[in-house]
Amino acid sequence: MSEEDNKPSQRKENGVPKDKSEEAWGYDLYPERRGTFSPKLSKVLIGEHGKEGIEKTKCEKNVYECVKNSPIVKVMMAALKSSGCPIDIRRHISCEVCDYSVSGGYDPELNQIVVCQNVSTRKGMVQGVLAHEMIHMFDYCRNELDFKNMEHLACTEIRAANLTHCSFTSAWSQGDASWFKVKQAHEDCVKTKALYSVLAVRQIGKAEAVDIIEKVFPKCYADLEPIGRRIRRNSDDMLRAFKEAPYYGYE
Repeated sequence: MSEEDNKPSQRKENGVPKDKSEEAWGYDLYPERRGTFSPKLSKVLIGEHGKEGIEKTKCEKNVYECVKNSPIVKVMMAALKSSGCPIDIRRHISCEVCDYSVSGGYDPELNQIVVCQNVSTRKGMVQGVLAHEMIHMFDYCRNELDFKNMEHLACTEIRAANLTHCSFTSAWSQGDASWFKVKQAHEDCVKTKALYSVLAVRQIGKAEAVDIIEKVFPKCYADLEPIGRRIRRNSDDMLRAFKEAPYYGYE
């Protein structure tokens, strides 16, 4: 399970992974997907549980509005369609309850994007999740991505962070930027974001993950398909990418 993570999560009991196979892919972060979620009275009383129906309706509305109106999501939808993998939002996008450490994810077994309805509560967050996870879906469709291959996983996380997540503001918030290294800030942000994502879904050491990311970084960072440009925050880049899409055959 590839994830859009909020923070790294260890997810262990008494220092031991709960289930090696599930732990390796991050499915424990998606209790509704596993069929293990049920509202707890203690959490209903504090307002954390008990609003699932309202959250799902709001999430599905935000998904629909992003699919119809977001330039970056429309680019990704067109690219997937042109690559032979058209998206049916009723089949390929699911709003679900998740662990609070993730905001979304991509399930390659079902070829489905998960939007975490209890975390991604604003339209801007839903747009970010959809764009990020559609990069993974695009790689799975067009580039024959194998999530069991660590280099493939690292590459798609680099591409998703590069094209849809990182900006100087994001780099600053992650501690990867300063006014003295603006040029390097974006690359550092991408590496940090990719590292967090890899560690969230695979039980490997940080040093090993860093080595894999560094190995594939030059090639994967240079691959701007299908958006064609890195999206900077508070810029017209999303609209420019949308206008340029027909030149690449994405309509």
